[in-house]
Amino acid sequence: MGLTGLDIFKQLPKTNCGDCGVPTCLAFAMKLAQKQASLDQCPHVSDDAKAALDGASAPPIKLITVGAGERKLEIGNETVLFRHEETFYHPTGIAVLVDAGLPAEELAKRVEEVGEVALERVGQTLRLDAVALRGEGEAFVGAAKVVAEKSAVPFILMNEDPEVMGKALEACAEKKPLIYAGTAENIEAMAALAKEHGCALAVRGSDLSSLAELSEKAQGAGATDLVLDSGARTPAEVLANETAIRRAALRKRFRPFGFPTIAFPRGNDAQGEVQEAASYIAKYAGIVVLEKADPWQLLALFTVRQNIYTDPQKPLQIEEGLYEIGSPDENSPVLVTTNFSLTYFTVEGDVEASRVPAWAVVVDTEGTSVLTAWAAEKFTAETIAERVKACGVGSKVKHRKLILPGHVAVLSGKLEEELGLEWTVVVGPRESSGIPSFLRTAWSPEG
Repeated sequence: MGLTGLDIFKQLPKTNCGDCGVPTCLAFAMKLAQKQASLDQCPHVSDDAKAALDGASAPPIKLITVGAGERKLEIGNETVLFRHEETFYHPTGIAVLVDAGLPAEELAKRVEEVGEVALERVGQTLRLDAVALRGEGEAFVGAAKVVAEKSAVPFILMNEDPEVMGKALEACAEKKPLIYAGTAENIEAMAALAKEHGCALAVRGSDLSSLAELSEKAQGAGATDLVLDSGARTPAEVLANETAIRRAALRKRFRPFGFPTIAFPRGNDAQGEVQEAASYIAKYAGIVVLEKADPWQLLALFTVRQNIYTDPQKPLQIEEGLYEIGSPDENSPVLVTTNFSLTYFTVEGDVEASRVPAWAVVVDTEGTSVLTAWAAEKFTAETIAERVKACGVGSKVKHRKLILPGHVAVLSGKLEEELGLEWTVVVGPRESSGIPSFLRTAWSPEG
């Protein structure tokens, strides 16, 4: 169990100096106990107190970094079981298996392709995070060199022979790969390699009990950055173990489980694999390793991950203002919408589908959709009129027609009044899917 606020307070200097940013030492102690502050914020704490409070100030799930450089992968450091309690901070890393037995040219091409994967959704670029290299013997060592040279993303070295792993690390340790895996048979040697090269080590047990033992052995041998694999491979067992590990780390402060996890979805086919992977992303894998990476699989998993790791209290949103969709001119239609990313990019896609370039006036509704914003009085005639005047769209077009979402047609009369009767408000389709037909058949800058 973690220390209470009063336990922590006894170790603090009790000067109430405020240098930590909190008025009193007791208040700071309470924040430490709740994981809302870190001990290094206090410049006056003694070395003895630091040693005593190290466990209390450490996050319940350690932040682990795989790789180095701009695209390094950070996992762990989560503080809640359910995202509505706060949020999840470090999205699950999605890795793709690559066979070390591939010819060097084919291997290099495959690795480069993984690094180049990029899909865009609601204004965010979504990418693959890692390559997982699996193989044996000298072929594995040679492949590790190729991956280290060609990969733009971090990688996982998957081989359980410490001698082979040691040779591979000699060629690529500066890239800080994840070593997989420490087991009951090789834990001392693998932990020594992890310590020597400063790399994270994945430990794999046969069940939760053996996993806890391996975690303690690895830490005792100096491998302090760990990733946990319970050894389960069926969906039911994986989900049960992932939940048990997360709960033990957060609720019971069980230090052997205070690390992120890795999971290996193995569906009977591509659809089964993506279903398993989606489940593991939701509960609570730090890394999922895929056998395949078809575009449709990645889009599905990227979407699931993006939804789960979006702060529920801060919806995805874009800046308010005037946007060009296509190459609009002075005769192009002017649509008004909200700054909720999903709403805007849906509207943008449907306008593009119509092949009628348009201007979009985006109103700041704090990232809420049209109907939600209207119900909350954030999408009103006054706010729309203010944004239309401020964005300068009147200088961009000759006509004075403003297309309003059909769901808020009730605002049309008041909006015309707010715009001083300079603009005519046209009620558009209720759903964004109706935009292509509306712009092609009903839009005209005349009349």
